[in-house]
Amino acid sequence: RARALLQQLPPQDCDERYCPDLAEEERRQLRAFSARRRQEALGQGLACPVPGPCHGCPCRKCGRRLNKGDPGISASRLGDQFWHPSCFSCHFCHQQLVDLIYFQQDGRIYCGRHHAELFRPRCASCDQLIFMEECIEAEGRRWHLEHFCCLECDEPLRGQRYVMRSGRPCCRGCFESLFAEPCQACGDPIGADSEEVTHQGLHWHARAACFCCSLCRAPLRGQPLTCRRGRLFCSDTCSRGQDASSTASDSSDSAFASAPSPDS
Repeated sequence: RARALLQQLPPQDCDERYCPDLAEEERRQLRAFSARRRQEALGQGLACPVPGPCHGCPCRKCGRRLNKGDPGISASRLGDQFWHPSCFSCHFCHQQLVDLIYFQQDGRIYCGRHHAELFRPRCASCDQLIFMEECIEAEGRRWHLEHFCCLECDEPLRGQRYVMRSGRPCCRGCFESLFAEPCQACGDPIGADSEEVTHQGLHWHARAACFCCSLCRAPLRGQPLTCRRGRLFCSDTCSRGQDASSTASDSSDSAFASAPSPDS
């Protein structure tokens, strides 16, 4: 219950004490925003049997009939309407509302989190509402200007190239040194700006010099291919030719340990 309350009613949405880094103007806007929501939208549902005059009324959410004496939830801000207890949930996230605390907007009920996000963007880093005039928008989410940083080195990324990693931005340097997959042909990391080809869990640069037949070096991008013991071949003929020329020390572990020599 405590976890659900923190999710549905973030304390930083209504109390400046949970937002110590806000500038004074942002604090003023937060206080006004919170007071307006409490006055205009906040309510608590009432659990009660459906009264006789409402016998046969439809549930506001699912439309199924509610009969006299059935358990129901009413919301004073939305008039003489009832919900099944399991239907009294946030219009956006569909979670049942803890302690029946709701916010209404345009005839719909929301948890506090998603009601607030109807009016203000939320920072994907600190989870606070953004009251600044400027913010950064990327990957469908928003950040405070100072919070859009690399997840590894905290380098500010405003105006910089980045790669998303586990839902958070990563600078190109950290991505290539920590997360980039090595090319099975040349052994170099496949950088953020490089095209990549994957097959059976292995990775190659998409360029012809790397993603090619192990025997005849024919480019394989967009072509049929055969994979045997970690090696790629353009045809069964090349695959059989490789088998004929293999030595006892040949193995899939060493097949792409280094770039092929010019004579291969």
